[in-house]
Amino acid sequence: MAIRALVWGENVHEQESPVVAELYPDGMHNQIARLLGEEGGVETRTAVLQDPEHGLREQVLAETDVLVWWGHAAHGAVEDEIVERVARHVWEGMGLILLHSAHFSKIFKRLMGTPCALKWREAGERERLWVVNPRHPIAAGLGEYFELENEEMYGEPFSVPEPLETVFISWFQGGEVFRSGLTYRRGAGNIFYFRPGHETYPTYHDATVGKVLRNAVKWAHNPQARYPGVHDAPNVPVEAALEPIEERGGKLHEAGQEGFR
Repeated sequence: MAIRALVWGENVHEQESPVVAELYPDGMHNQIARLLGEEGGVETRTAVLQDPEHGLREQVLAETDVLVWWGHAAHGAVEDEIVERVARHVWEGMGLILLHSAHFSKIFKRLMGTPCALKWREAGERERLWVVNPRHPIAAGLGEYFELENEEMYGEPFSVPEPLETVFISWFQGGEVFRSGLTYRRGAGNIFYFRPGHETYPTYHDATVGKVLRNAVKWAHNPQARYPGVHDAPNVPVEAALEPIEERGGKLHEAGQEGFR
C-alpha cells in the first residue's frame, strides 16, 4: 500500500509576497506534495494553517503515515491544542518531517524540548550539502554532495538535542556550516529535520531535494499500527509482580490508583 503523506503549510508567504507567489503559484505545500508523488508509492494530501483545526483533525492524523511540515511566519498562530494532538500521534508512531524554518515551529520545539535556535542570513548564497552518512536510507541515490545555488544561510550553533543520526552537513559561501539533516525518535515516531527550503528561492523545484524528501518519507514511515500504549503508566499491584514480594514501607497510592501527572 502507498505511504499516506500529509503536507502541511502555512500558506502565508504565498498570499503576501509576489516573489513567493511567482515561484509557487499553487502554494509551497502543493509543490512539495508534487515532489513526493513523482515516483509513486506515496499518496499525498495537503493541509494549511487556514483550514478548520489547521487541517489537522483527529481523523486526518489517524489516517496519516507521515506528516511533512513547513512553517515560518505564523508559528505562533498554530493552536497549542493542535500541537499536542500532533505530538501525541508522533509518540504513537506517525512519522514527522520538518522543513527549513520549521525548526522554530511549536511542534518541533515541543518534541525537542530545546530552543532550536541558530544563526541565519538571507543573501541567496550557494549551499553545498555534504552527505556525511552515505549508507543512510535518506541519502540513497545521492553522491558525495549536492548544491543549491541560492539559499538562506543557517549556521551553528543549532540548539537542538544530539540527534540519533546526522545525514547532511551544509557549507555556505559565507563560510558557515550547519547540521542540515538530522534524525530523531520520539516515542514510536521517526522524525527528520531537513534544512533547505527558504520560500524566496526555488528549492522545492530541485530534483535532488525531491529525492531527499521521498527518501525521508519512506524512512519515517512506520508500517506498524499506532501504539497508544506509549502513554500508559500502569500501577502494578504487589500480587501481580513477576516474583513474590511483600509490601514494605510507607506509600502514597492505593492499589490500582493512577499516579500523578
